[in-house]
Amino acid sequence: MLLLRLILKNTFRHRLRAVLTMAGVAIALTAFGLMRTVLDAWNAGVSASSANRLVTRNAVSLTQPLPYAYKGRIRQVTGVTIVAAGNWFGGVYIDEKNFFANLAVEAEDFFKLYPELVVGPAEQKAFTMDRKAAIIGRKLAERFHWRLGDTVTLRGTIFPGQWPLTIRAIYKGARPDTDETVLYLHWAYIDEVMKKTSPRRAGQTGFFMIGIDDATRAAEISKAIDGQFVNSQAETLTETEKAFQMGFVSMSEAILAAITAVSYVVIGIILAVAANTMAMSARERLGEFAVMKTLGFAGPSLGLMLLAESLLLSLAGAALAMAALPVIAHAFATHLAQYFPIFLVSRQTMLLIPAFGALVGLLAAVAPAARVASVRIAEAFRRIG
Repeated sequence: MLLLRLILKNTFRHRLRAVLTMAGVAIALTAFGLMRTVLDAWNAGVSASSANRLVTRNAVSLTQPLPYAYKGRIRQVTGVTIVAAGNWFGGVYIDEKNFFANLAVEAEDFFKLYPELVVGPAEQKAFTMDRKAAIIGRKLAERFHWRLGDTVTLRGTIFPGQWPLTIRAIYKGARPDTDETVLYLHWAYIDEVMKKTSPRRAGQTGFFMIGIDDATRAAEISKAIDGQFVNSQAETLTETEKAFQMGFVSMSEAILAAITAVSYVVIGIILAVAANTMAMSARERLGEFAVMKTLGFAGPSLGLMLLAESLLLSLAGAALAMAALPVIAHAFATHLAQYFPIFLVSRQTMLLIPAFGALVGLLAAVAPAARVASVRIAEAFRRIG
């Protein structure tokens, strides 16, 4: 009990220093948590991918189209249960700064493939029946204050022209990592207009989303699909949805590596600050430790006491970071939804914060604690003053 009281008293004997140290640890760990969350947000599409979904695209590039006629041949491959054509639409709402993802899909099949996009039966029917309808995510509706029945006009970039769309449905995510900022329109609407304005572009699609009955056969089924179009004018590349999403993430690999490196540099900086604080504390109290040794306190006990003080400060900072991080992350998710549709603090990140807090506390006090434990009484008294 005596040691516990001494630890608490000595930890906060210099209140300003203790508060600043805790604040520094809290800020550093919060910054670390935010950077980890940014990395998780970047990889959200990968983590949300289903093992039972494949993507078939042009083997040359995603920008090159595929004939829509491929759909029937893909559907005949053993193991394939459903196929839905899709295109990145790339429409602009009023101005480029209002960016959000918008895709043209075969609605009925597409939403069977993505049960995590939850839509009411009545809304889904209204969307299916209206060729010029759109379905939007809940967060996108909140961002632009759109409601059912509103007409939204997108300016086409890949498909030129003005594209009026009526919002017939608003979907919600069945899981926390479901993107609720996407607008979906009918692929058939795009194809119908292309037949009139650009006949050469009609009957083409950007990719096929494919449902399979056995995820363990994904490689086999992918090979069978691609085998059907070898030496054709538009050869295909079929891969799992996860691999498809990782292809986009890999384009930003250098940025992600830099963020990862900076997150650990932040931990290193706060470790140096905490180590300096504990070294100062040990140096100032060297005479006190000498007196305590004369009273019978063992050197290792005094070293452990200093170690406990360091842990107390760093873990208090970690606790502040754990309380602040979800609040800050929620603010990020609210105001930066167009850049990070999914911005959730993962359980792993929340566990890493106290773990790194404890590590900082331990490493910061190792050298001062060893010095206190080993210093001789006479030598400590000579250093007084």
